[in-house]
Amino acid sequence: MSVRHAKPTGLQPPVVKLSWWKGDFRQFARHRTRALLETFAQHGDIVAIQFPGRTITLVAHPDGVQHILRDNHQNYVKSEAYQRIALVLGQGLITAEGEHWRRQRHLIQPIFTPRHVQQFADTMRTHIRAFMATWDTLEENQPLDIAQEMMRLTLDIIADTMFGVDVGDAAATIRAALDEILAFAHTRMPMAIYPERWIPTPAGRRFERAVAALDEIVYGIIEQRRRANQPREDLLGLLMRARYEDDGTFMDDTMLRDEVMTIFLAGHETTATALTWTWMLLSQHPDVRRRLYAELDEVLGGRLPTWEDIPKLRYTEAVIKESLRLYPPAWVVGRQAREEDCIMGYHIPAGGFVITSAYVTHRHPAFWDNPEGFDPERWLDETRQPAHRFAYFPFGGGPRICIGKHFAMQEIMLILASLAQHYELNLVPGHPIALWPSVTLRPAHGMLMTISKRPR
Repeated sequence: MSVRHAKPTGLQPPVVKLSWWKGDFRQFARHRTRALLETFAQHGDIVAIQFPGRTITLVAHPDGVQHILRDNHQNYVKSEAYQRIALVLGQGLITAEGEHWRRQRHLIQPIFTPRHVQQFADTMRTHIRAFMATWDTLEENQPLDIAQEMMRLTLDIIADTMFGVDVGDAAATIRAALDEILAFAHTRMPMAIYPERWIPTPAGRRFERAVAALDEIVYGIIEQRRRANQPREDLLGLLMRARYEDDGTFMDDTMLRDEVMTIFLAGHETTATALTWTWMLLSQHPDVRRRLYAELDEVLGGRLPTWEDIPKLRYTEAVIKESLRLYPPAWVVGRQAREEDCIMGYHIPAGGFVITSAYVTHRHPAFWDNPEGFDPERWLDETRQPAHRFAYFPFGGGPRICIGKHFAMQEIMLILASLAQHYELNLVPGHPIALWPSVTLRPAHGMLMTISKRPR
């Protein structure tokens, strides 16, 4: 593997020291997104944060993000936080490294091109229609946790597009297992002190049971498909038929399990979270919501959108892109330097931990006007969009950009356009809005909203 070497310099980034005894470490760990944003605002584009037992360098400038994720990506491997995610996802695309990752990416990439994901639009529409039927039975202004509702819908969609099945009774098991896994991962992100996995804890035992429950479901579906020996056009069928170019072989059950688990969990959790924040923002900005309604009424006239309608819904897309700017589900990316390097004139030691945060960079005042404002109009005016490719990276960037980007955007567009035509969602007064920055950027207290039908 070739690594592009940069001559180290004597420059060291500014240092922020966090003390366990003074309590600032606990405050930082409790409010991670706010703490990172304040650290950037006070100390600049590159800053070393000294936690008890380790130092992590925050890189906020797009030039530095580009260096880590694209220009010298070979030198930056997934950090140990991903090793903990690998306890769930195995060696799927999110966690794999080196030749195994390249081989898997090359095999799977064609399945997620825009042309291929188009074939799942009708399946998405079918589940959206069924979901709307359940909302039609609700009492007017009945409060619901929209975070859970979006999770329910996206879980049904990924289960059908992934496996061609209705998860039915297993849905509750999957949701409960996912909540347990994310809670476990939250306390073991690189900005926290955690016990090793081999130290028995109640949380660790719950985590093990959650992974076992998901394994039972996924391996069971793979086994049933093997026995049936009937080609299917869902994602699992496409993965099972994919051949490696070098030797013509197929993925074994363990490889299939790892990729299925990666797509299945990431493919509905991140989408549901993105939609949840979008509904919140629309409730907080009625002027934006009115313009969204106007576009949907004009283009769709009450019917469910199709894949062909998506390019016409420019303002709808702008709303989604702006929501992803302010609340990117994949809010932080951690890497570890294989060898010493230089980023924007600052020395990075071999073995050093670095993080990039879309949550922070998406608010960089040198690249965004009104960085904290919810302003979809910026996406309709090219002069207001940053010229730097890595000023906006909700799906990551470089060779490891999210493989499901087109699938996710298609799904979010279809769901938002369908539901916003028929329903108005408003935040329940007094409901606390807080971030839970775990593996994804979830709302800490759910998102309690009332649902009322829009007059036609």
